[in-house]
Amino acid sequence: MSSDPQRLPKVLSIAGSDSGGGAGIQADLKAFAACGVHGMTAITSITSQNTVAVTGVWPVPGDSIVAQVRAVAEDIGVDAVKIGMLGTAPTIAAVGEALDLVGSVPIVLDPVMVAESGARLLDTEAHAALVELILPRATVATPNIPEAEALAGVDQQRDPALLARAVHELGPRAVVVTGGHREEAIDVFFDGREITELPGERVPGGSAHGSGCTHSSALATFLAHGFDPLEAARRAKEVATFAVAHGLHEIGGGAGPVDVLDVRARRDAVTGDRGPASPGGTGGLT
Repeated sequence: MSSDPQRLPKVLSIAGSDSGGGAGIQADLKAFAACGVHGMTAITSITSQNTVAVTGVWPVPGDSIVAQVRAVAEDIGVDAVKIGMLGTAPTIAAVGEALDLVGSVPIVLDPVMVAESGARLLDTEAHAALVELILPRATVATPNIPEAEALAGVDQQRDPALLARAVHELGPRAVVVTGGHREEAIDVFFDGREITELPGERVPGGSAHGSGCTHSSALATFLAHGFDPLEAARRAKEVATFAVAHGLHEIGGGAGPVDVLDVRARRDAVTGDRGPASPGGTGGLT
């Protein structure tokens, strides 16, 4: 861990914007705040979406992505990076260029490749660019089962340990195959040496929109705090589980967003149901 407990880490999200506030950079910034870092963003795409569907996607010009990263890197500094939705080969090329501006810092890649419906979100050119330009630079990659299958080039290979090994061969220092698409809520971590299972609680009825974004963002914050990748993955799983368990099922008509900040408790503090709010709030995380 870092030897300076007073240091406030700065973590950059390079990802898409979710107009519904449940996933993307909106989820990332909430996770950053909950985990005690200053959050920054470089937006890769604008989406029109809610809890039911994504109705539009507009990529941001590549030079804008590079400029966003340069602005924060030159003034504020970057202690870790989380990468989310990229979408197109030109966007991926721009992000590869932008990463040269942040120096040698931990990078967490959440390879947003497969929609909840099962539809592929990257065409062949973009897939190849992600594998060539971004994946080898990742400190930790965090695919779910369908994404790991897509990266590994296999179908219906549900053994997460085999998938973790296959993705690791593509270059990241470590891989976490997340357990959201399995009966058991177990993440599988592989760092090139050994497989480690990270068990967790399956939350019946939890709202999970944004859970992958929250998990990968939390993992980036713990790397920025100085934890090693395995411990960062353990802690990130706890954060994501909390966020799903407190999910806002009353928001929208579809899968509600996760709630890493325990907004209901903060609402009650503001309205007096639980007494006066503390200046920092609790957020439900300790």
